[in-house]
Amino acid sequence: MKTIIVTGGAGFIGSHVVDRLVGRGREVHVIDDLSTGNRRQIDRSAKLHVLDIRSEKIRPLFRRIKPDTVVHLAAQIDVRRSIREPAEDADINIRGGLNVLEACGAAGTRYLVFASSAAVYGPPAVLPLPEDTVLKPSSPYGLAKLAFEHYLRIFSEIYGLKYAALRFANVYGPRQTVKGEAGVVAIFLKRLLSGEPVGVNGDGGQTRDYVFVGDVADMVALAALKGLPGTFNISTGVETSVNDVLRQLRRLTGSGSPVERRPPVPNEDRRCSLDPSKAFEASGWRAKVKLADGLRLTCEAALAAGW
Repeated sequence: MKTIIVTGGAGFIGSHVVDRLVGRGREVHVIDDLSTGNRRQIDRSAKLHVLDIRSEKIRPLFRRIKPDTVVHLAAQIDVRRSIREPAEDADINIRGGLNVLEACGAAGTRYLVFASSAAVYGPPAVLPLPEDTVLKPSSPYGLAKLAFEHYLRIFSEIYGLKYAALRFANVYGPRQTVKGEAGVVAIFLKRLLSGEPVGVNGDGGQTRDYVFVGDVADMVALAALKGLPGTFNISTGVETSVNDVLRQLRRLTGSGSPVERRPPVPNEDRRCSLDPSKAFEASGWRAKVKLADGLRLTCEAALAAGW
């Protein structure tokens, strides 16, 4: 039986990935410090190890488990926090990631899936963005993600570790929390359901590529199970404005929460979408859940959770 470690496996995306890997009969170990993750989200068949990825205990744990594959999702995900605290962001996303990589080497791990980000691109020259476009991250968060992609390439060349770097667009869906900039759908939904004012930065016309968490988890699991090598955008290729997301959520919730317009976020990219065609050509994966359906499923899950 293939043994897989999922870092960040108690989190939003990670818990969905664990569900799929367990469902395919894999032995799954979760490493999560529970700073944002929730142990109740983890499938009972998976083994939880409450541990920070920067811990010195990571390497002996890997040596004991001897994972064939590692899915590295644990990260500091808040772009704004990375601007306020760039050293802490790098400590988690680079030093913590290197600790995981060195543990892979010590344990003889053959393959790693890395959760990279659209933040590696920076201001778009063309949309949707292909993987081979010029990379100019606009934040320390994006820079750290890109740096770790380069570490993966070097470890692959020197030590033979095969990998996939999956550049996620804006992931949303059930189990998303209101923590971090990536949770805009969850933040809007939480406020709409509680009747609180909804804050929108700038005019709300900025666009993002929103991809449903179930589709993302399908691709992560596919890469982990097949050992798919390469760098891939995990996205829809479709731009949707913040105003449109809010409009759809207001309709789904029937909320009358007022909208508060806030100043634009400095250095925020006006538009973004990623070209997912390379992932489809390599694996047959494509995002299946349309935004309207995904927002409905997210709303239903939030109501079931008592939001």
